[in-house]
Amino acid sequence: MSQKDIHDYINYRIDRAWDTFEDAKLLAKNKRWNACINRLYYSCFYAVSSLLLTKSINTSTHK
Repeated sequence: MSQKDIHDYINYRIDRAWDTFEDAKLLAKNKRWNACINRLYYSCFYAVSSLLLTKSINTSTHK
């Protein structure tokens, strides 16, 4: 994977984290707590995976 591809993928993951966080806020407004927590988890997962990619650490699972 080229540096540009990695950079694009990092940006994609960051954008995905923000979108998922916005979903969580909508769910919280509607008191949909289980779904909200799920979206918060994935928002963090996408953000952390993008941070790890900045250090060339790629994950294939949630472990």
